[in-house]
Amino acid sequence: MDAEALMRLAIEQARLGIAGGESPFGCVVSLDGQVIARAHNCVRSAIDITAHAEITALRQACRQTGQVHLPGAIVAATCEPCPMCLAALQWARVETVYCGASTADAARAGFRALRTLAGDLGDGESEINLVPGILSAECVALFDEWQVRNRSAAN
Repeated sequence: MDAEALMRLAIEQARLGIAGGESPFGCVVSLDGQVIARAHNCVRSAIDITAHAEITALRQACRQTGQVHLPGAIVAATCEPCPMCLAALQWARVETVYCGASTADAARAGFRALRTLAGDLGDGESEINLVPGILSAECVALFDEWQVRNRSAAN
């Protein structure tokens, strides 16, 4: 599966999250050409501040494989991972992370807790290949969809 196809699945997950009252982030994990996990943010529904899309997808992927390490795994995340998620992806030994929206895009939508850029973390020894800008316009549009839903829910 190519980067855009994986990102479209992550976008679908983000939309499911938005529909359920969650924030607009989605993630998928692929291993050996097969999608093994799909998730969106579940922070509110799980009452768990760590239930970001990437963390939730990694938990599913690890359960699916029965392993805590996922060498060779490819991840598509609708936004550049926050420091917590990037660390988890690193510890899981994920190979590549395709990112859609940037940290700056998230900040413009009101997600200001993401001040550290994923690419700035670590000491340059990370083995994760971060690939930004995959379907970025579609991923940025998720923030608009989320804001419209939140305005509608408030009325």
